[in-house]
Amino acid sequence: MTEEITVGDIAVRIPNAGKALFPDDGITKGDLARYYADVAGRMLPWLRDRPITMMRYPDGLAGQRIVQKNVPAYFPDWIRRVGVPKEGGTVEQAICDKPADLVYLAGQACIEVHAFTSRADQLDSPDQMVFDFDPPDGKHFGQVRQAALWARELLDGELGLTSYVRTTGGRGLHVHVALDRRAGFDLVLEFTHQVAGLLASRHPDVITAEQRKDKRGERVYADVMRNAYAQLVVASYSVRARPGAPVATPLNWDELNNKLRPGQFTIRTVPDRLSGLGGSGDPWAGMGRRAAGLARAQERLRRLTA
Repeated sequence: MTEEITVGDIAVRIPNAGKALFPDDGITKGDLARYYADVAGRMLPWLRDRPITMMRYPDGLAGQRIVQKNVPAYFPDWIRRVGVPKEGGTVEQAICDKPADLVYLAGQACIEVHAFTSRADQLDSPDQMVFDFDPPDGKHFGQVRQAALWARELLDGELGLTSYVRTTGGRGLHVHVALDRRAGFDLVLEFTHQVAGLLASRHPDVITAEQRKDKRGERVYADVMRNAYAQLVVASYSVRARPGAPVATPLNWDELNNKLRPGQFTIRTVPDRLSGLGGSGDPWAGMGRRAAGLARAQERLRRLTA
């Protein structure tokens, strides 16, 4: 069964729309496409101008995952491309800047959309940095919430930055800071390593910056490796390829309470959440206007770690 969804002035055909991508949840390819059409207005501001990588599941969750960076030759001309330098050449990647792009990707069984932390006109300079607080298992989400709150106290209260938080659709939380693109990836990665190290030294029983899993124990891992060049971060409002179809969802900081669960926002609940928030209720509204440089924050961090 082929379904057609018109978004903007583009009619997008969804082949095999009845295909179950989440068989245990009864969620089809058509459901995924309609979800992305519904949330495109909130999702695209965080994707626009960023090279993406597609996580495709042609046979649903039980089948093989295809991690696809390059744009296939059969993709329509109206999907924007950008050449991304890599060792030995370039790879042509897609950019999502209109609702039809997201709907078309869903038609290609792309469940997850991941993107650069830099934009196409300045790929070497990130416009955000990310702290990924990852628990050792599904039983430590309370510690993840606490780690994110400690990160906010440090980033906002002591370093003079402005941080934003979201669920990942997985077990953890992401804390983001908007940057003014004056710093390159090497500097941002070093800065985030130092911040993670300081958090771990202050809260050694809860947080670790240790990359080796066998040395983390039951502590929350403060992962900063997404701040390296060409590393990816899941897009806000992207569905995740997990049972229940959870969604990476921006939050207000006051939502980090004991009621928050890592997978509570899903493909079925997020559209209603966004309708309830209204146009001015976006938890990350105005994030771009709070973009900061790192010079002052670096100096403050040096004093804290001296």
